[in-house]
Amino acid sequence: MGCSTRIRRLGVFLITRLLPAVLLLAIVWMSIGLTQSVVRWFNEQALMQERQPLYAQTATAIAPSMTPVDAALYTKLILYKPALQETPDATQALPAFTTNTPLADSADDQPAATATPAPDSQPTATLADVGTPPPLPTVLFLGDPDPDQVDVTAIPTRVPVVDRQGYDLFNVLLMGSDGEITGDGFIRTDTMIVVSINRSTNTVSMLSLPRDLFVYIPAWSMQRINLTYARGESGGWNDGTFELLRQMILYNLGINVHYYALIDLTGFKEVIDTLGGVDVAVDCAIEDLPLIGAEVPDEARRVNEDGYYVLDVGYYHFDGSEALWYARSRYNSTDFDRGRRQQQILRAIWRKALDTGQLTRLPELWGLVNETVDTNLGLEDMLGLLPIALEFDPSRIENFSLVRTYHTTPWQTPDGDYVQLPIYDTLRPLLEDFYQPPTDSQTIVESAAVRVLNGTTNADWDRVAAERLAWDGIAAFSAGQADQTDYEDTILIDYTGESKGGIRGEIAGVLNIDPANIQVNPRPDREVDYEVILGSSYNSCTFAVLPVSG
Repeated sequence: MGCSTRIRRLGVFLITRLLPAVLLLAIVWMSIGLTQSVVRWFNEQALMQERQPLYAQTATAIAPSMTPVDAALYTKLILYKPALQETPDATQALPAFTTNTPLADSADDQPAATATPAPDSQPTATLADVGTPPPLPTVLFLGDPDPDQVDVTAIPTRVPVVDRQGYDLFNVLLMGSDGEITGDGFIRTDTMIVVSINRSTNTVSMLSLPRDLFVYIPAWSMQRINLTYARGESGGWNDGTFELLRQMILYNLGINVHYYALIDLTGFKEVIDTLGGVDVAVDCAIEDLPLIGAEVPDEARRVNEDGYYVLDVGYYHFDGSEALWYARSRYNSTDFDRGRRQQQILRAIWRKALDTGQLTRLPELWGLVNETVDTNLGLEDMLGLLPIALEFDPSRIENFSLVRTYHTTPWQTPDGDYVQLPIYDTLRPLLEDFYQPPTDSQTIVESAAVRVLNGTTNADWDRVAAERLAWDGIAAFSAGQADQTDYEDTILIDYTGESKGGIRGEIAGVLNIDPANIQVNPRPDREVDYEVILGSSYNSCTFAVLPVSG
């Protein structure tokens, strides 16, 4: 292995242990799909439309309404000067902004930003420097589009900024690009995950943005969200490509992202391989062809002469190439579910990095990190997050994804492209929930002990079900084989006997347990609150995934 290769791997290794943000951010890449040929892409879209009626509809929990920032502030053509914080003062004068120029050239109009050391610079900070984190960059609110602008569909009005409710939120946009295999020199960020770190409550949330989300890109037009980065590269933005990304998310979602991190396919695979692979619970069987730059997992089975493979429900150890196949696959799935799987792998990477106990090497390796990841995060920013990273349990990350036909409406552009239009009435509560720490009811769910036993001969199903419950915030643990392996139906035993305040309904809903198979057996001397015994009919695939064809 050459010296340069060893250095690159060393840099990658560091990333995986940065903390919810960088760790998550380096890994960011998670999916980056749609690198198949143009023909394959159109075939998949046609198949998606044909099979659309078969997709299961998924319910989304709605959080209580929160007070939004005054929307009137965003209906004017303005550029705040000087730069304002996320919640602007309604009494401040609003200067006019009447041109299509992205941002003014004057130094006074440039948003504050934290400088990132050059790759060859030697960081002087150490873990002893961890203390009060530096202030977050301020944000400039770009002027709204010309009301007379004509586009392929109506341009939505700017949405109000999501209210932070006084929490100190550190938001990072994680992106993955497939530019190295498309070969067209055009960077599409097919993976976009917003990681929100609440430094007031030491909690973390992740929100996946579908690449086909059709939004207004400021100073341009209505386009797919994954084209924003490439548009920003064309120039004219004071803070580079990130400024346009930031303005796009702020305009369409009301979320202010402070930092970004971009990684490619090779970096993603190296992160996982350097860690020795990751363990992932596959709760929905995945079917697809081999994908460019990825490897079909060894445990997958070929199902037909066309070369399709199926990865069954189970618990798997993936190397980098196998994880990439799982993260990018979407033949019997959707872009929405692909975002969920990407978050799964992010969790797995973070968990593996924490298990290795290497987070404290951040200061000495920071210069190498910048050779692997394109980011505007600085070392002092990451040091400020280390206390959270070292204490936080990755299984407690809150995961948010949009639901097709509930948060979005499928639509075909005049050019024949299939996209997703946001439905703001249903999307807004999701975004508000994304900004909030766990509620009291969620805390109750997390505090209940749930033991999961495997009553079948299917290997590791107890681990799959336990992680499926954890995904919904239920504190479950796998306990191996049950007293026998011929259970047909999954059984839930409630040892609390509580008629109110219990979570047996939530457990049954997540694991699709028939009410007839729920037993109430109060035990004051109980070791756990609930016990699940999995049967051969177990199926917790409640996401928008189609059954495999073979």
